[in-house]
Amino acid sequence: MAATAIALQRLYQQRLSQNQFATPGEIVAWLGAVQAQDYLGAKWALGLRMQNATDGVIERAFTEGTILRTHVMRPTWHFVTPADIRWMLELTAPRVNAVNAHMYRQLELDDALFLHSNVVIAKALQGGQQLTRAELGSALVEAGIAAEGMRLGYIVHRAELDAVVCSGPRRGKQFTYALLDERAPQARILQRDEALAELTRRYYTGHGPATVRDFVWWSGLTVADAKAGLEMVASDLTHEVIDGQTYWFSTSMPPVAEPSQTAFLLPTYDEFLIGFSSFDKSRAGGRGASKNLVFDSTIVIGGQVVGTWRRTFKQGTAVIELAPFAPLTTAEAEAVTAAAQRYGEFVGMSVVCTYITPG
Repeated sequence: MAATAIALQRLYQQRLSQNQFATPGEIVAWLGAVQAQDYLGAKWALGLRMQNATDGVIERAFTEGTILRTHVMRPTWHFVTPADIRWMLELTAPRVNAVNAHMYRQLELDDALFLHSNVVIAKALQGGQQLTRAELGSALVEAGIAAEGMRLGYIVHRAELDAVVCSGPRRGKQFTYALLDERAPQARILQRDEALAELTRRYYTGHGPATVRDFVWWSGLTVADAKAGLEMVASDLTHEVIDGQTYWFSTSMPPVAEPSQTAFLLPTYDEFLIGFSSFDKSRAGGRGASKNLVFDSTIVIGGQVVGTWRRTFKQGTAVIELAPFAPLTTAEAEAVTAAAQRYGEFVGMSVVCTYITPG
């Protein structure tokens, strides 16, 4: 496998170049978790990977709880499924808490306080209540717990990591929290080794080819955990050494396809970029793209990032600003226009494309 083929295989395994899934939950389960820090972008990330997707379909799945949003890895927001949320939190939360430890100390948050705050939050949400972060803050203050600003954020964050709360339906544009037990009553419980094997399998099957370092970055687990997970699922995976790096992938992965001119307008933090420490994210381009491309919405053709894009909504129209790194060929420009139209269909708007001259 040539290095240039890795990106094409990832396009396929992530179901960007072959949309086989009919529901958002199927995509999230296949990938294991999908970064959802940018909520609107994360919905588009799911839409790119499923058939007949619209923003409304994915919002409805979130409202109904067939996909959930919580802090589960690195730490940041991710979409996860109700079936996976509990075992995944039990596996990754200790590492996230270790990352957060400095802020816990700075904000004077300790285990005794978290035990108290979790009880207060659970009581406020009992009986199917869905409250915003500010409303949870009010309940905490009434219970004698100082909870505002970053302190409130970390208190609620800890309640997520302790599997007390997860996302509830949005109230207008506001996010709410609900009890995890009520939102995901059928959540699976796995022993740690089972959970590690399951997450390892999901990652390399849904994201591969990928290295150990990639999995460590994506999951937030240790190198020792990553290697142990690989040993547990070795029969489901194979590997190949490319330029001195060992890449692992599913034994069922088909041979790499020839590069196509299909273009993808990927959102910020898309799994195609965020899922790999080894991806070259440093290329600068037409409109002063970020030094790290995961912070940009990117244009991808043939598995390669060829530019960045932005969108604004104006009077029912999606205005898409395209900034290629170099002038596009006629075929590439047509492919990008088709990708923009697909985005317009997803959000239910007409599309106007404008180009920023490469420079």
